[in-house]
Amino acid sequence: MNRVRKEIDAEYAYKRGYFGRHNTIAVLDTGIARHDDLRDQVICFKDFVQQRNSAYDDNGHGTHIAGIIAGSGEKSNGRYMGIAPASDLIILKVMDSFGNGKTERFIQAIDWMIRYRKKYGIRIANLSAGMIYDASDLGQIKLLQAVEQLWEEGIIVMTAAGNNGPNKQTITVPGMLRTVITVGSSDDREIKKRGGRLKAGYSSTGPTRQCIVKPELLAPGTNIVSCAFRNNGYSYKSGTSMATPVAAGAISLLLEKYPYLEPADVKVRLYERLKSNLFPGCWGKLNVRQMMK
Repeated sequence: MNRVRKEIDAEYAYKRGYFGRHNTIAVLDTGIARHDDLRDQVICFKDFVQQRNSAYDDNGHGTHIAGIIAGSGEKSNGRYMGIAPASDLIILKVMDSFGNGKTERFIQAIDWMIRYRKKYGIRIANLSAGMIYDASDLGQIKLLQAVEQLWEEGIIVMTAAGNNGPNKQTITVPGMLRTVITVGSSDDREIKKRGGRLKAGYSSTGPTRQCIVKPELLAPGTNIVSCAFRNNGYSYKSGTSMATPVAAGAISLLLEKYPYLEPADVKVRLYERLKSNLFPGCWGKLNVRQMMK
């Protein structure tokens, strides 16, 4: 995370006192484990898998995501601090111990977010999960409709592009939606095998089958060190799932400085300040300095 913060120039925000305060980020994932770096950030946990009341993570993906967004870095003397450590987190467990999630669980979680968004001040939703689009799948269609409603309710939706690159038209659901901000990995060519399944150039690319240019944004996603769900330690993970919370944390920094920004305003700001001819097909690489000026 120390490397990631440097790559996106997050220090620009920290020097000006912005750490993501007064923003709540909802994380739809595998849950969250007990970790010293995440002791004070979680303000609500809701389990849509086993309906348990106490927070838990039986996979590890969600804990890793949460640490990227808002980990305090306490156990590592700040080395693995998340992008926006002062942000509040709402953890919505929608995926099981295998990392699988039924579309109806995501829809239930989204309905819950809309119902309680004002109570908890939810500004951002992080969806680091995706599935290949199937036009005949009614569940996927309902999920896409639910995510669009989330955006219309004023919640900025950050979603992963998917790990099916480098071929075109490989953006996953719900990242292929026009409204949401879809995040790819800026360093997907630097992947090193650690017994995983990813290969160089893994980050999914557009355009979508609906001719929508995706992803809009690129952020570091390869070999990211963040909170592990066992032994209060840290672990490496790679994928656009990791790039997405990097971007979500950066948006929280932005919203602390400009709390009045609506989702559409954020998209316009990112487009105007990050657009680069060096990255055809997307706005460009995430840079906090450029974004916040």
